[in-house]
Amino acid sequence: MRHGFLLIDKPTGITSHTAVAIARRRLSEKNIGHMGTLDPAASGLLVLAVGSKALKVIELFDGLSKEYRADITFGSVSTTYDAEGVIEEVTMKPGCEIPTDSHIRKLLDERFKGKISQVPPVYSAIHVDGQRAYDLARQGKQVKMQARTVQIEHCDIINFAYPQLTLNVQCGSGTYIRSLAHDLGQALRCGGYLSGLRRTKVGEWSVEKAPSPDEAAWTDIISLKDILGDFPGIELSDAQWEDIKHGRTIAHTIESEAFAWHEELPVALLIPCQGGCRPRKVL
Repeated sequence: MRHGFLLIDKPTGITSHTAVAIARRRLSEKNIGHMGTLDPAASGLLVLAVGSKALKVIELFDGLSKEYRADITFGSVSTTYDAEGVIEEVTMKPGCEIPTDSHIRKLLDERFKGKISQVPPVYSAIHVDGQRAYDLARQGKQVKMQARTVQIEHCDIINFAYPQLTLNVQCGSGTYIRSLAHDLGQALRCGGYLSGLRRTKVGEWSVEKAPSPDEAAWTDIISLKDILGDFPGIELSDAQWEDIKHGRTIAHTIESEAFAWHEELPVALLIPCQGGCRPRKVL
């Protein structure tokens, strides 16, 4: 089989878990997982790791930036900060005006770019006191969400005609676009919620030409050789691979963490040690 990453275009209406299940059936392969979830209401790029070796290297890609096309509706707020929650219309207060294109651009530049403080939605999968925040919220319990620092590389207007705004957002891992939509609406004093979301990129990978889960094929998989080509690596002999398999040190000098390859497959992550290098993780 071919171990590697599969880029799929997840449609709206299904969970990331369901998308994985469809890909497993499609490829007749149980060892498939995803690299970062997408909400059911969101569509776009979902990166799947296919094969046991691919699953074991996902950790190396946890911090990749994401890019989204985000639709925001002003004039209302949502309990979940998106279209899935209870929507409540916001009455404009005296003295408040409908925001203009230039006003929004200025606000985005001043408050929603770079490192910013963001409070995740109560209806999120974050653990609070050992439970998912959304489970506590659905039980009617008060949930205190802690602010976190997130990175927004750019946040640019694609289209704007009040009450509809479309943004292109590139951000770091852990950023909630729902919170961005809500916070922008609060800053403009007109309210706002995320009415649509599409993930277009993860790192350098794009949703362009990515198949849907039920159209995925083995030929769509990017091999680990291509995925890991930029990482340091060494080729092991049969004897060296036998040592590494059993956690033993081999007499090969490396300066930093590197992949061990054997018969054109990555078989271990190596780290420097006295006398050579040893495995941190056997794949």
